[in-house]
Amino acid sequence: MTDHDGLHGVQAVPPGGIATARLVLRPPTDLDLREVFDLYADPRVWGPDPMTRHHRIAQTEQMIERWRGSWAGDGLGMWVARSAEEGDEGAFVGIGGCFLRYGVAWNLGFRLVPGRWGRGYAHEISVAAMAAAHRVRPELPLTAYVLAGNDRSQRAVERLDLRLVWRGPDAGNPDSSAIRLLYSDRPLSPAVLHALTER
Repeated sequence: MTDHDGLHGVQAVPPGGIATARLVLRPPTDLDLREVFDLYADPRVWGPDPMTRHHRIAQTEQMIERWRGSWAGDGLGMWVARSAEEGDEGAFVGIGGCFLRYGVAWNLGFRLVPGRWGRGYAHEISVAAMAAAHRVRPELPLTAYVLAGNDRSQRAVERLDLRLVWRGPDAGNPDSSAIRLLYSDRPLSPAVLHALTER
């Protein structure tokens, strides 16, 4: 990796975490619960995708338990991102990483505190997540979902050299007009594409 990838001089931050140029990325703990809930309850964050809104902290507790299950079962999951920059050490930046989706692909995701938007943090987290996914199970494709109209996330995903491989209805979304975009780092077989788009 080069300096601009945000991974120059990566050092291990056990357990399951790493340090990038500006961030410490580590699996979530109970101490992160309130900040993660506040992130998912913020209308500026869930606005492009209302299905991801958290109304109750119990939703966040369940989500964090699923993330922990990914770490325990698959060796990789979502990280909590905190600043490692001087004068800002430990500040909550957001969440991001990869988790195994339906056993057929890594799914990339990120969500940042609005005050941190536009600074390249999503890219920094995503590059680290992609490298980790390729180390753990390189045979699996790396994918990302974006709702059509979420231009900020779409630009971030396309900057990672993921390519649009499918566009269609957002399964399970109460908004029948919602369109899901599926990006991937490689062509997907019909079986994998079906698994990723039909639920």
